[in-house]
Amino acid sequence: MRKVTTLALLATGLVALGCGAGSTDDTTSSSSKADSTSSEADAGGAKGDDKPKTAKIGQPARDGKFEFTVKSSKCGVAKIGTDMLGAKAQGQFCLVTVNVKNIGKESQMFDGSSQKAYAANGTEYSADGGAAIYANKNAETFLNDINPGNQVTGVVVFDIPKNVKIAKLELHDSPFSGGVTVSLT
Repeated sequence: MRKVTTLALLATGLVALGCGAGSTDDTTSSSSKADSTSSEADAGGAKGDDKPKTAKIGQPARDGKFEFTVKSSKCGVAKIGTDMLGAKAQGQFCLVTVNVKNIGKESQMFDGSSQKAYAANGTEYSADGGAAIYANKNAETFLNDINPGNQVTGVVVFDIPKNVKIAKLELHDSPFSGGVTVSLT
């Protein structure tokens, strides 16, 4: 009887843990897992590989409901915008032009603040949403919901130290997604 009670408590705990683990809706998390597998294949890896998959500039890579294609990266920019309206870098701005296509079945907003850049030594840099306003002439288009099948191209801005180079990006369809890596080297 004691073993049955222990097993019942263990099963209940596992069910509760499983229910609490998914802080996003089931559609998003299962879609992210399925699309993550697709992105691994798209980024050049085979299913079942234990090694992380990395796309390169110009290669499409998927995370969740989005397919990202990094078009270009330009660093060493001191200021974005005009003399009247603009942003000045603390170090240097790196401007990453990316195409984002909604491959899901419902609209989703591209959130620039969910994107990350990494130096070769692993230092993580967050996107500068304020500077991105000045880097994107059609910011209202880039930051609104992207409907299924539609795509937008915009610039994600990172403010990094002057002596640093970005080695890779981690692009996300939402703050809670697993992300996909794109090498800039």
